[in-house]
Amino acid sequence: MEEKTILVTGIGGNVGQGVLRNIRSMGRNIRLVGIDIAQFNAGCHLCDASYKVPYSYDPSYLDAVRDIVGKESISLVIPTTDYEVFYLSGAALTLGAPVAASEASVAKRYLDKYVTYLFHTKNGIPFSKSWLPSEYDGSCADIILKPREGRGSRGIHINPENPASFSVDYMIQPRHEGIEITTAFYVTKSGKLHGLITMDRELANGATSRSTVNRRWDARLKTIIEQMIALGGLRGSLNLQSIVTANDEIIPFEVNCRISGTNSIRHNLGFRDVAYTVQEHLYHEEPEKPHVIDGIAVRLLYDVIYPGATDETQLTHSRCGHIIY
Repeated sequence: MEEKTILVTGIGGNVGQGVLRNIRSMGRNIRLVGIDIAQFNAGCHLCDASYKVPYSYDPSYLDAVRDIVGKESISLVIPTTDYEVFYLSGAALTLGAPVAASEASVAKRYLDKYVTYLFHTKNGIPFSKSWLPSEYDGSCADIILKPREGRGSRGIHINPENPASFSVDYMIQPRHEGIEITTAFYVTKSGKLHGLITMDRELANGATSRSTVNRRWDARLKTIIEQMIALGGLRGSLNLQSIVTANDEIIPFEVNCRISGTNSIRHNLGFRDVAYTVQEHLYHEEPEKPHVIDGIAVRLLYDVIYPGATDETQLTHSRCGHIIY
């Protein structure tokens, strides 16, 4: 089979590294090129070539990606960070390669959690009640204040003394008690829900440290997700984060318009959304049917060591001698 080349963004993070490992596991004749804001990072050893690029909001970012697409004969771009989904999707027609992502206008909406709340509320789709700091009415005993844009647990404040003092860049939600769940789902190029997988999870430093497959709420989550899809523009792998309260109420509080960080876990539990992406967008095949199984996963750290190396700027690909320990 003819070799094809995929460009994966954000390879310094766990999402991009999971995507790289999943593509490798498919056993297809695929060459992998990675990009990141850091020249040397933990994803370099998984790539055939890697490049440093500016932040996605930098005016030179898209030109840098276009240059790499041309130089490396890229056949598909898979963005793994929220902002890269937005910028690359918006530039897809001039990039030189297709981008596996939702429409740019939809990605922009889901970058902003307060805009997400307004949109879902307008369309009758469940989402956590949200306020701007200046609008908060003091009706909740427990609140969480967070940036409207951003990921992980950065910038979060629990029950701040003076919520109104925060800028319009923040938002407030009730601090819901319950089980936190993450639901990955895949939307085909034709706009159909291909499947979903839900996991309970525990977080450490804003990232999943433990997860367990949980099918209990899948039927209700499917209804919520299909409502979202029906409004148009969602494509590929996405992630819905929710809290399930003691009263069994599902309260979504965030939508990630990208492949999420547990992609390597769910790949081994029967929901291979990275593979679906490659099958559909690179080979124009029907994505394989999901076969979700029960399972529990924990995350660990390991080391990539380059014995004898003295210049990290040369350690940009998998052929550099390294040990995984």
